[in-house]
Amino acid sequence: MFLSIFIFLLAGIAEIGGGYLIWMWLRDGRPGYLGFLGGIALIMYGVIATFQTFPTFGRVYAAYGGVFIVLSILWGWFIDKETPDMYDWIGAGLCVAGVAVMLWAPRH
Repeated sequence: MFLSIFIFLLAGIAEIGGGYLIWMWLRDGRPGYLGFLGGIALIMYGVIATFQTFPTFGRVYAAYGGVFIVLSILWGWFIDKETPDMYDWIGAGLCVAGVAVMLWAPRH
């Protein structure tokens, strides 16, 4: 379970960080090498996600979506200095609950 969480977190940082670097390049007029590095990070995100031990692609990516939401809120808070409000946290909590159901519910 801890390995799965670690892989989700690592993939999320690669995806959000890569997207952020491309955002800085295209939206903020920052140097092109940031866009290149962002592209590399996004490729790494795709590779990192394949290390999950769950057997189905769809379930892994659906669960990752909930993790991505929480990480995006945290990124906005710490990097963009946008403080999440109560509804952000409620929504993130619902997503995490959904992830837990998808990944760890007993199946036949």
